[in-house]
Amino acid sequence: MNHLRTFILLLALSVIMPVMGQRKQVLMETTEGNILLTLYDDTPLHRDNFLRLANEHFYDSLLFHRVIKNFMIQGGDPDSRHAEPGATLGDGEVGYTIEAELFDSDGHLLHPHRRGALAMAREGDDVNPERRSSGCQFYIVWGTTFSSSELQTIGERLDAMTQHRVTMTPELQDLYRKIGGAPHLDGQYTVFGEVTEGLDVLKRIQQVFTDDYDRPVDDVRILRIREYP
Repeated sequence: MNHLRTFILLLALSVIMPVMGQRKQVLMETTEGNILLTLYDDTPLHRDNFLRLANEHFYDSLLFHRVIKNFMIQGGDPDSRHAEPGATLGDGEVGYTIEAELFDSDGHLLHPHRRGALAMAREGDDVNPERRSSGCQFYIVWGTTFSSSELQTIGERLDAMTQHRVTMTPELQDLYRKIGGAPHLDGQYTVFGEVTEGLDVLKRIQQVFTDDYDRPVDDVRILRIREYP
């Protein structure tokens, strides 16, 4: 009987433990299709802030107000909800910023800007030397692939920009050669999640026609963001 009880307990734990270890996911419904995003546990400040805003319906009906082909799509400006056609966007905020979560306790880069990376926008180093993130504006990387020589040059710049904290390792070089992304942002903007499903939607959005300010000519809108499942 004791053996049976032990077996049942172990079976229960085997079911519970994977569930407890699952990362949070959100489904971003857009006018171009759905994007499923997985949020990282080692960037809890950004994860929890994004989840809170999503649950408060903050992102409902906001635009992707900045789209650059072969680079990224950006949204989260609260001023974009009722913006007139042609209006310049990008300055809307929620009144606070988030402490950067760029490196682990050993000083290693937490997450690279690979294709599909979810990260928070921020103001530039000249006014934001701590590289604190916007409280609401985010972007999703599409990027491009790079040659070895290009990555060597980017690596040298990153070394200077991050005070020797980001190194273009063989693993990162392989990633950016084969999958692509935006390596020049590594260690400077917090990546806190990634696209799990919907890269085809991301690809479609980053290809839309834009005006001189990178705003899509035809609005691309976030319908809502919700926890998934």
